[in-house]
Amino acid sequence: MADRAMSPVVGKAMEATLVVLYISLVTTTLYAGAVPEYRASAGGEVAERTLSDAATDIEAAIPPTAADASVRVDVDLPSTIAGDAYRITANGSHLYLEHPNPAVRTSVPLVVPDRVDSISGTWNSGEDAEVHLTSTEAGIEVTLE
Repeated sequence: MADRAMSPVVGKAMEATLVVLYISLVTTTLYAGAVPEYRASAGGEVAERTLSDAATDIEAAIPPTAADASVRVDVDLPSTIAGDAYRITANGSHLYLEHPNPAVRTSVPLVVPDRVDSISGTWNSGEDAEVHLTSTEAGIEVTLE
């Protein structure tokens, strides 16, 4: 009969243990699997949108008919993507977004007139980004600064 007084205390302790165990299990599951996967997926979408907007800014900076031009255009870029710094590089025909997470890396083609001679340069996240156009004898040189 003396054991009956302990049963409510033991029952409540077991309930509290089960609640703590459930919360621990859910937290571990989310942070170990679902959240990093979602973060990489969302980061990939942000990277594609960022690179597409940057390509549009570069293409729009090129004057439609002027043969002799000097243009500077500021480009807005997010400071991080998926929580990490990144870099955008140009190689003449494409823009590349380089990121520590391979799922976030992407590239986009540049559509520019034939009079554009070269497109080169690098933008680093967290820094000011500019498109600089200069006319040369060979055509227009586009530089990411």
